[in-house]
Amino acid sequence: MGPPPFCFEPTRGSVEGPAFPRLVKALALLVTVGCGLWLAQLWWQDQPVLHSRSAGLWFLAAQAMISCTAWFIVVSRTRLDSTELRQRWVGDKVMPLADLAYGKLIRVRGLEWLIAPRLYVRTLGGKFAVFYAASPELRTEFERLLRELAEFRRM
Repeated sequence: MGPPPFCFEPTRGSVEGPAFPRLVKALALLVTVGCGLWLAQLWWQDQPVLHSRSAGLWFLAAQAMISCTAWFIVVSRTRLDSTELRQRWVGDKVMPLADLAYGKLIRVRGLEWLIAPRLYVRTLGGKFAVFYAASPELRTEFERLLRELAEFRRM
């Protein structure tokens, strides 16, 4: 049986926005391009560090990981609707709203343009997830969600 499911309806049916601010996306791309150019420069200058095959593979593997992470930072979006929270990431994060037990919005006020606020949520079963929200609309809905969740679980 257990407690009743939590119900929430976003103001406009559903809200979706970027997970990370533009500056963070730009920095991720800048680091990726910078590392790629540095690797290419080492390659073209025939640096001794790349002479062994395994060393070259390690450099390429690191560049691939940096590129993949930057790609997901750029394309990641967070969505809140009446049934779930969802964020596109390496493995999509999904949390059904009916199971929510606790939530907290973690943010650095005044620096939201640089450090994306994140919503930490936990279910009745103990599963937890963190969702990033760079858009003001998402942050507003997250704050409303947390108020309604705290009120609902207090009953």
